[in-house]
Amino acid sequence: MSDIFENDIDDENINLSSLEDGDSCDNESESLVINQPLFHLKLEYCCETVYAKNPKNFDLHAKDFVIIQTKYGKDLALVLGQAQRPIGIKQSDIVTIERKADQVDLEKRQELIQKEKEAYPIFKEKVAAHKLDMKLITTHFLFEEQKILFFFSSDNRVDFRELVKDLVSIFKMRIELRQIGVRDESRITGGLGVCGKPFCCHSVSDKLRPVSIKMAKEQNLSLNSMKISGQCGRLLCCLSYEYDWYNEAQKKLPPEGLRINYDGTSFKITEVNPLTSMVKLFGEDGRVLEVNAKRFIKENDRWRIN
Repeated sequence: MSDIFENDIDDENINLSSLEDGDSCDNESESLVINQPLFHLKLEYCCETVYAKNPKNFDLHAKDFVIIQTKYGKDLALVLGQAQRPIGIKQSDIVTIERKADQVDLEKRQELIQKEKEAYPIFKEKVAAHKLDMKLITTHFLFEEQKILFFFSSDNRVDFRELVKDLVSIFKMRIELRQIGVRDESRITGGLGVCGKPFCCHSVSDKLRPVSIKMAKEQNLSLNSMKISGQCGRLLCCLSYEYDWYNEAQKKLPPEGLRINYDGTSFKITEVNPLTSMVKLFGEDGRVLEVNAKRFIKENDRWRIN
């Protein structure tokens, strides 16, 4: 661990494991053989993305809309572009494009967006009337089905059966309430992270594997919860993105704490920076050296400086 972070380690006595995701296993993709280009699509209301086959060979371009079957029913999806060699996907990520949206569909889309805005205060009013602990995140009318989706967050399980009855009596259609977690809330609403850029989960990828404290340790980051957690209160998504690179890079570098003889003196490696490929050493004679990692050679499980 770099000296610069020594005073930051767990200085708030917070249980860092509470910042980790509940599912500790990696969300690895299946081994798929894709023999045709797929289109990358986005469901705007929840910022989820899917890959789609285009068996009818519709002429599609970025920003077009298409009709697909989703887990909630048939709906509109925004075309992001074509993926020639999609990676990191599962079979469940692939759907089939049923048709391309026409002008009538686009006009209907605008009407539904307006209805969603009108449904928002009605939902909040009924939640208050039933005295429920629920925070509405987003509302969505399915495109080709008589159903409304209400996504909400809550710290506890909520008995919303009476609320659903009220909503059905008002909207005269099927109502589906979905309780989502803090990461999903951030993915839908968006915002700016501590780096000043849009949330990774909202702007980069909606499919993230669980993030663990181990990832922060491998990257020599401070274990101060305020520095490694995002606005959602969970560990930063970018820890997951960069973990594999750090893990591979460090295999080619000597470990911190290793003692090595150089220039007639015993040195201890105090810091290894994979980004700059520089290694800092502290010698018994008081010297502090910074050496390029390329000069380190491993022979017979022993490191030396060339």
